Amino acid sequence: MKLKARIQENMKDAMRSGNSDQLKVTRLILSSIKQIEIDTRETIEEDSAILVILNKMVKQRRDSIALFEQGNRKDLAEIELTEITILKKYLPEQLSENKIDQLINQSLIESSAEDITKMGAVMSILKEKVSGRADMSIISQKVKARLSKIS
Repeated sequence: MKLKARIQENMKDAMRSGNSDQLKVTRLILSSIKQIEIDTRETIEEDSAILVILNKMVKQRRDSIALFEQGNRKDLAEIELTEITILKKYLPEQLSENKIDQLINQSLIESSAEDITKMGAVMSILKEKVSGRADMSIISQKVKARLSKIS
């Protein structure tokens, strides 16, 4: 089943069961997809495009959690955590630290990167390999640290 259809089915199930958190998050996902479809005037059917949207939504919630915790608003941070948990149900399984390190090693070899100036080439290779399965900001930090050690 396509991801978009699965989200729509889960929204219907949440309505039937009265699961307000699930319903709210699935509506937010579908709303984000619809907004992009309106903006681009194209229908989004590809799972990869939806995964980009989902990853962006997770990142937004992580940023909000950090701000809420700074503002001592644990109640709002917990709401965001609940939403992240629901969003992650639609994302592929996340890569382990070891697998991320292996992919970084492979990408460094593939791109022949020897210093920080080749970071863009390494990141473009990695982006294809980890699409939706790892936080790109963490990968970016790891690559930057590795390239800084090399030079």
